[in-house]
Amino acid sequence: MLARQFDALLSAAGSDGGIDFDGLRVAREGTGDDRDATADAGGYAFATPEHEATGLSESELHAHADGSAYVTNWYFWEREVQRHDSPRRAFLRHAEAAEDHGVHDRYDALADGMVTEWGQLRIEATLSDDGDGYRRYDVRHVDDADRPLADLESYHDPLEARELSKHDDDGMYRPLKTGTNMPTGWAFSDLDWRDAVETVETLYPATVANWYREQRGTLDVDHWTDTTDRQTGIYGVVSELPREAVEWVAEAACDDSQCVKRREWQYSEDDELAADGGVGAFPCREPCSLVIAAGRKWTKLEEEESREYTFHLTPSEKEQLEGIVDAVADGRVDEIREADVYKDANRYRTRYLRAKLFDDHGALGGVPTDHEE
Repeated sequence: MLARQFDALLSAAGSDGGIDFDGLRVAREGTGDDRDATADAGGYAFATPEHEATGLSESELHAHADGSAYVTNWYFWEREVQRHDSPRRAFLRHAEAAEDHGVHDRYDALADGMVTEWGQLRIEATLSDDGDGYRRYDVRHVDDADRPLADLESYHDPLEARELSKHDDDGMYRPLKTGTNMPTGWAFSDLDWRDAVETVETLYPATVANWYREQRGTLDVDHWTDTTDRQTGIYGVVSELPREAVEWVAEAACDDSQCVKRREWQYSEDDELAADGGVGAFPCREPCSLVIAAGRKWTKLEEEESREYTFHLTPSEKEQLEGIVDAVADGRVDEIREADVYKDANRYRTRYLRAKLFDDHGALGGVPTDHEE
């Protein structure tokens, strides 16, 4: 084993309480003055779930520790990562299911790679080739799981994640960092633990911290009324959006198809929304800026009084208009080929409908829009 690892083991073993971590227990035997005396004579105890030895000299202790997965595991977590009670440590432990599996089971799994999905990210943890117990990490899009690394754009600096995630695969700007349109075709490979967490936090800001707070029961949630009551200026009107319309907001913007977060905010602390909050791995603790910005427009739209319009449609035309709205709302328009003329939102079918039902001014059925009372 590495000299620095054994030196750290000796130092920790001689401290009060010794080492007791993930199944590894190492300590000097005896207490007080007796501890030094027994250690000089061969007084170290070394124990794992598989075996136990006492009365060991330093050289005997080294023999037990050398090649032990329990020792390299202890060193990685307690001397490298450290940061007890921190989001980063908890996230890294989560990435290898450390609380659910023993060291040997984890090392066997890490040898092949342990995979965690985080939104649209695939995070794979492996053991380094040096036998020192250090972990290495690969972060990429889940859709690129089976693609060879050589086929992907390779990155190593976590800060580069900020630029590559600005636009989707079609080159469109992504206003919502946790939207379901994370671009594909890239990989951050062979990262150490620091860079791995920073890459994830750059791609999905605050998700690790909020997930950690939720795990500890300390997540502070700002509900719709909490958030909108704070708005000022042009966004102050958002607080006037009717309760029923907030349901539509949540259904439109906070569904799994639109965002990888799991909505935890409600209308108010004692008034839950009926809309599905999603099943994401990490929580959404308040209405995001995109929802508030869109909410301003929806608030203005909800102020309009309804009008009665009369159109003449065949049953198929009515169903086609419904199908077009569904296709646009679900983001399926680009999936419909020009030859799929049986699809409601097919471009040629839609153009035919427009040619038939819209006048030269773009009015449906030639019926003008009534904006007056």
